[in-house]
Amino acid sequence: MDASAAEGARPPGAGAALYARACAVLPGGVSRNAVLRPPHPLYAAHGEGCWVTDIEGVRRIDFSNNMTSQIHGHAHPVIMDAVRAQLGKGTAFSLATEAEVEYAEHMCSRSSSFAKIRFVNSGTEAVMSALKAARAYTGRPKIAKVEGAYHGLYDYAEVSQTASPANWGDAAQPARVAVAQGTPASALAEVVVIPFNDTERALAILEQHAQELACVLLDLMPHRVGMVPASASFVRALHAWTRRNGALFVCDEVITLRCGYGGAQEGYDVTPDLTAMGKMIGGGFPVGALAGRAEVMEVMDPSRAPLRFPLSGTYSANPVTMVAGLAAMKLFDRPAVQRLNALGDLARDRIAEAIRVADVLACVAGAGSLFRIHMKPQPPQDYRAVYPSEAEARALRLLLDHLADNGVLLIETGSGALSTAMGEAEIDRLGETVLAGLRKVKARLQGAPARA
Repeated sequence: MDASAAEGARPPGAGAALYARACAVLPGGVSRNAVLRPPHPLYAAHGEGCWVTDIEGVRRIDFSNNMTSQIHGHAHPVIMDAVRAQLGKGTAFSLATEAEVEYAEHMCSRSSSFAKIRFVNSGTEAVMSALKAARAYTGRPKIAKVEGAYHGLYDYAEVSQTASPANWGDAAQPARVAVAQGTPASALAEVVVIPFNDTERALAILEQHAQELACVLLDLMPHRVGMVPASASFVRALHAWTRRNGALFVCDEVITLRCGYGGAQEGYDVTPDLTAMGKMIGGGFPVGALAGRAEVMEVMDPSRAPLRFPLSGTYSANPVTMVAGLAAMKLFDRPAVQRLNALGDLARDRIAEAIRVADVLACVAGAGSLFRIHMKPQPPQDYRAVYPSEAEARALRLLLDHLADNGVLLIETGSGALSTAMGEAEIDRLGETVLAGLRKVKARLQGAPARA
């Protein structure tokens, strides 16, 4: 375990004490469920580059990067300088700012599919706006999405995100499963659920709703569906179907935008009508964005009558986020994308080698600068194959605990996201720690002592 010698580190047990305080004022002791881990969350004190130090002084390599959003790691000096300069001018106004225009120009220059852009405050809001824009443009009520895919908190976007064998229904006709109790049945009725990477079944389902669908919503490498890239044939087929039937093709690139200079969509020979973005484009601050075809984006133009989709937000395009995001994305130029993706290849290779040497039933999926470890022999190709058995869930929990206890922080699904602050040394450390962890998992589950 790496321990920080930083002055001000609190004594062991400080995290547990803080969690006890948190439980008195926060439901479950947290404001976002993703940080909750037994016996209590890790509480950050500070981060620098690819390292994060908790309040007890424990230092870890951060492969979570705030759920993939910190593309340059923590406290990058160029981003911090831009933010400090803006803080002296003000943080938000009831006026537009030049920073918004400059950032919009840069983002639109990154992809030919980004003719115009609107900034919002989260990935959830970006996807929500995309769906509302699709309805406004087409005049149709329904949306189609992949079973198990996470698209944020919007009622329609989250349908079947947490489906289980007890309620997911027939694979040829996946059930519409609510995530939150109390979700109106009327909301479920407006969502069409399709299987991932199963072209024949997906198209058969879409055909049943051809005249009602406003859009098909697709994450090109959905995290919750295993972090396996969508096949080129699947993407082409869905895109072609929307063209034949007057629906829009919407990409959720909130996570995958980091996979290419213009997003993961660069790897496919289709052009989305709309793209939702978030996470890394904020430079470490809350952000979302919706970009797409000019004629579709015009549904948000308040100078046109009638206005089909009013879109506003008190903190949308606030100048602090705009200058931080612009600085971050300028740093993430084509050479930086290529270098980070090559480092991602190395990370997946190191993990695959650790799995081979440890001789365990596990695999690694992902692309670009993203990876996910599955306690399964082969990368799962759809949500139902991703769903873990009790033994698989236990094995992953043991592995994640070992990694956290030995200086490596992953997302709680077994996923990781690289930052430009990393190099081969951090990837080597990841591979070594995963190998030791897998050996421990194997020994624990077989009831034998773990070897070093």
